[in-house]
Amino acid sequence: MDASLLQNRDYTIIIAKTAASVVKEPPGYEHRWHSAYESIINLVRACQKFDTDGVTMYVSCRDSKDYNFQQYKHIMPDKLREIVEAHYPPYELDLLGVLQKALDDYFTRKAANQAKPNGEIIIVLIDGEPLDRMAIAKTIVEATHKLDNSRELGIGFVQVGSDLLARGFLKALDEDLTHAGAYFDIVDTKMVEDLQANSLLQFLFDTLDD
Repeated sequence: MDASLLQNRDYTIIIAKTAASVVKEPPGYEHRWHSAYESIINLVRACQKFDTDGVTMYVSCRDSKDYNFQQYKHIMPDKLREIVEAHYPPYELDLLGVLQKALDDYFTRKAANQAKPNGEIIIVLIDGEPLDRMAIAKTIVEATHKLDNSRELGIGFVQVGSDLLARGFLKALDEDLTHAGAYFDIVDTKMVEDLQANSLLQFLFDTLDD
């Protein structure tokens, strides 16, 4: 695929981290993000290479009054760990709210002719099953109805950890979106350990042409 498709577009990264519960989670669960940081930082660097004015990031936090996420702009990869660890993550995720905001921001910029020519890629790093699974799928389906072409918008989900419910949710998004009425298959999913440095660009491509 032509690398120019990754240029002239904005990149948004959503860090959907939840707090570990000693009652519910297996041993080692609390360390899932620490072992994933290198892959995540490499992913941010890959996005920043094409989004030279800065990646937009949303980080889950328990104390936020706005859908449990805090927004940051123009993020540098070396600040990622500091930003993520600066907040106490919630026990449950309102992923629907932050995903809807990210999509609304893109379509608002598009309507005002402020979006970049090639569109946007949104990457969601998630460690558990979010609330409102069906509503999230519906939101993504409705977003495809606003696109001019299949490569205008890509959404990549990266699972951190081994939560089986999260894996089932992501598999459904990856495989069943068009069956649910989406005009285009704009979702690709990966496990974080599968994001090797030499496969990051392919992952970004796959969000546009899965």
